[in-house]
Formats: sequence, structure tokens, C-alpha cells
Amino acid sequence: MTQLTSIEILGGGPAGLYTAILIRRLLPHVRVRVTEQNPEGATFGFGVVFSDQALEFLRADDPETYDLVTPHMERWRNMTLNLPGGTVTLDGVGFTAIGRLQLIQILTERARGLDVPIRFGTAVDDPVDLDADLVVGADGLNSLVRSAFETQFKPTMDYFDNRFAWFGATVPFDTLTQTFIETEFGPMNAHHYRFAPDRSTFIVECEDATFRKAGFDGLGEEASAERCSALFADVLNGTKLVTNKSMWRRFPKLWCENWVAGKHVLLGDAVHTAHFSIGSGTRLALEDAIALVHALAEHPSLEQALQAYQQQRPPIARKIVDAANTSATWYETFGEKMGLAPMDFAHDYLMRSGRMTEEKLRQIAPQFAADHAAHRAMAD
Repeated sequence: MTQLTSIEILGGGPAGLYTAILIRRLLPHVRVRVTEQNPEGATFGFGVVFSDQALEFLRADDPETYDLVTPHMERWRNMTLNLPGGTVTLDGVGFTAIGRLQLIQILTERARGLDVPIRFGTAVDDPVDLDADLVVGADGLNSLVRSAFETQFKPTMDYFDNRFAWFGATVPFDTLTQTFIETEFGPMNAHHYRFAPDRSTFIVECEDATFRKAGFDGLGEEASAERCSALFADVLNGTKLVTNKSMWRRFPKLWCENWVAGKHVLLGDAVHTAHFSIGSGTRLALEDAIALVHALAEHPSLEQALQAYQQQRPPIARKIVDAANTSATWYETFGEKMGLAPMDFAHDYLMRSGRMTEEKLRQIAPQFAADHAAHRAMAD
């Protein structure tokens, strides 16, 4: 077991809180503290989504936290594609979701129950000032820890071309749904799923040309929400979208060559990003935390533990990040694919990340696979 006496964690999101929980469980002799710059109860976004089996790692590693989280999750077994030419159901493509704030509250209570001190509303100017054997940067995309040691972490940052805005909806959609529409400004897409019995996440996406033609570059948050509410009025049943820092952005493509710099280590969105179209960002962050704390628990020195984390975790995360990047690239030209027959569009969609094969498709979504085969036979 690593000879540590103190760990400071920057970032009070799921990644930072879960790291603290694991440290308390596996390294009970170590002093740990979480510092979060935002006030308690303030969070960006609405719901987070996981594939239906994505939290199995949590049940295996920490059944108590798993049991606290899962009763609050929404679940469904199928996925829906709404297209101008009709609706397609993708059987077996199941997901779970939970409100981001609710997840953070559950993890906060769990950490406090383990006597983890959490400082909300506290800004740290320089991580070098933190007096600890190890400083964990779980402080997100704009990580202070990463920027302070940028030459050592060696990050690369790029952006996808598409624009997106993250809204909420008061319509509890039955499944995770993708709604593709043709508008006077160009093709648009919405990713939407419920994260509570009466609330859903609603992410609107479009190509840059559509974004500018629709005038979103000149609209504020509320005006954008009104315009998107009107464009997606059918699927929203005429309701209005809800805002929460719902500004238009381009999705960042972040990857750090090194995850360790001396006694500073990164995890979650501070070290990599995964596009929301595969719903793995939070899962990756929690798995990073598990990999880091297990390395600390299993190695006799901090240097050996961090070396193990650097060697073992990035290659695993890279596979998911690469799949997410490939998926995101598919969305860059989704408008060109909307001329396909709905069944062909759906098949192309399922194949977008490069991880799906025809055999795997038949196992996961047997009804869709059979329907698509029949559709292709008729077309031929």
C-alpha cells in the first residue's frame, strides 16, 4: 500500500467526489479533502446518461454507492430514431440516466458520511499552494491543475465543427431518442432522454452553416431556447425548453499525453473528453477514479502507483475516446444521410462508432437486424 498521508482533490463533480469516496474506503489512513469552486447545489447541465450495463463496474467495485445511485435512475430497453421519413425503433439499445445534480448530491452525502471534508464555493489560485502528498485534478475541461503543469501533461485540444446547446425539457420521453428534422435553415438534430419522471435532457445540434443561417450566433440563451422550442415543437408537444447555461458551443476534443506530473494527476474531463453521442463521459471519469485509487492501494510507493496508473489507464480510456470521436464525426455530416430510407439511416447510425459489427448487431438488436435485412432484400 502506498505510503501517503494526505491527498487534495480539486473538483467536486462526480469524478472528484467518487475519488474521495474510494480513498476513504481503500486508504482509510489517508487525509483527503475535496475543493470545489462553485457553491453547493450549483451544477451545469441536466441529466447524465449511461448505457444499460455501464454501471456494472460500479456494482462490482463499490456496491454500497451503486445501491445509493441506481434507485434514482430512469431505465429503458429500446432507442428511437425520429426521421422525416418515419420512426425506427432500435430494440435492445438500452440506457439509464440520472440528473447530474442528483448524482452529485448522492455522492456528496456518501462522501460526507465517510467524513470527507468538502469545501464548496472555494477557489484555488494555484495548485502548487496545496500542501499534500498528492493533488488530484478532477476539475473538468478548464482544469487549473492541467493548465498549471501544461508542459508536463502535454494536452492537445481541438474542436468538432458542429454546434450544440444543452437544454432541458418537461416532457418525459419514453426512450433515448434522436430526432432529425429538416428546417428552413438546414438539417438539425436533438438528442433527448428523460433523467427524472418529469424531466428530460434535450441537446440540439446542427452544422455550423445551419447555426449561422438560423441566427443562433446572434441570439442569447433564452431566445435560442425559444427558437429551438418552435423548431422541435412536434416532439416537445408544444412545451418550452428549459435553460441552464445553455449556450451554443463546439464540442472539445481533449487528450493529454501524460496523466501524471510529479505529485499531480488528472482524471475525467480534465484529461480527456468523450463526445456526448456515446454517453460515456461520466462513466470514464468514474473508471479513471477507480484505476487511480486502486493503483494507490496496490503499490508500495506513490511513484510506482502513479506510473501504473499512467501505463494502464490511458490505453483503456483511449479506445472509448476514439470511438466517441468517430461517432462525433458521423454527426458532422448527418444532414447528408437524411436522404436515406429510415431503415438504412438507422443502420448507418448504429455502425457510426466503428465498434459495431453485423454479428454484434444481430445479438444486441435482433428485431431491427431482421427488419433491416428484410428491407435490404426488398430493395435489392
